[in-house]
Amino acid sequence: MKALVVYESLFGNTARIGEAIAASLRANGLEVEHAPLSEVSAGAAEADLLVVGAPTHAHGMSRAGTRKAAVEDKKNTFPAAAAMPGVRDWMEDLPSGSGRLAAAFDTRFDKPRFLTGSAAKTIAGRLEQRGYRLVCPPESFFVTGENTLEGGETEHAAAWGTDLADRASAGAGR
Repeated sequence: MKALVVYESLFGNTARIGEAIAASLRANGLEVEHAPLSEVSAGAAEADLLVVGAPTHAHGMSRAGTRKAAVEDKKNTFPAAAAMPGVRDWMEDLPSGSGRLAAAFDTRFDKPRFLTGSAAKTIAGRLEQRGYRLVCPPESFFVTGENTLEGGETEHAAAWGTDLADRASAGAGR
């Protein structure tokens, strides 16, 4: 089974989570390609399992204005952020999933979702609209007020990747 893990990352946190998920999927027997959105065209998303991640900005997926603010933030030490397209725009060109499997994740502050919003929830909805079949509910990974990952989140991502691999293997047979 082939998996594609793609992500938008503005402070590097979502990239680290995406890399941990990809490594876990690979360790569980999937053939995995992973990359930031800037390196993958939406048309290349022909994998058996598509995993899409993004940071939560202003209660959902980033917009041009929130990406610009993140790039200009003095705490941002992730130079690739300036070149990253947004997942919102990337998904506009996403071809039909034709029932292929998908999953969505985000990074956000560790507060109730009604306060922070969730990019993953919106991504999941858009994947379903495009004809993808979600293998699990959207997942969130938490960052601190200093825009760094909370302790244990890369391990959380690896465990989620193992669960995704199991669910994708079971779901592929449907």
